[in-house]
Amino acid sequence: MKSDAIAYGIAGVVFGLIAGWIIGSQQAVTRPAAAPPVAQQAPAGAPASGSGATRAAILDEAQVNALKSVAARETSNATPRVQLGNLYFDAERYDDAIKWYEEAVKLSPNDVNLSTDLGVSYYYVNQPDTALEQFNRSLKLDPKHAKTLLNLGIVKAFGKQDLQGAADAWQQVIKLAPESPEAQAAKRALDSLQSAHPGTASQKPGT
Repeated sequence: MKSDAIAYGIAGVVFGLIAGWIIGSQQAVTRPAAAPPVAQQAPAGAPASGSGATRAAILDEAQVNALKSVAARETSNATPRVQLGNLYFDAERYDDAIKWYEEAVKLSPNDVNLSTDLGVSYYYVNQPDTALEQFNRSLKLDPKHAKTLLNLGIVKAFGKQDLQGAADAWQQVIKLAPESPEAQAAKRALDSLQSAHPGTASQKPGT
């Protein structure tokens, strides 16, 4: 999965639906991307994939087989495993993506973007607690990683219904990287949250 996937995809699809989701069913979202965070319905509040497109990419089996051959031959090389994870993620085959991301993380444990991509994949298979654990590992590598913090808020909001925890994470994004695309997405999320639940996101970023 591209490291910007959630930040940008969600900004376009999810945040516009946050208020309605909170005011409405208050049900858990299953797919981190559209309505259900991780996905039982269409992801509406979940981390989106790729450029935010709603259709899964078609899996290139020839490319997959070629990368698997490289991975089998180069057992200490994380790169083909990351690429396989990306291909499967974009094709919405999240269990397969997790398999390859996990292998890649073992070989490249200090790669914060890879760690966060793995966390997002856990969310998409309805494992929000595991996703949060993985994001916490990412934040140990880089406590100021904006994409991780943005996704942390998304999973807390849609996977755990922890609205204050989500607001806190998004406020951190704005404080740490105020000019970033992630901060813009976080601001939209906070605005929606504040509209639906006026006391939840009342704390100003940086205070």
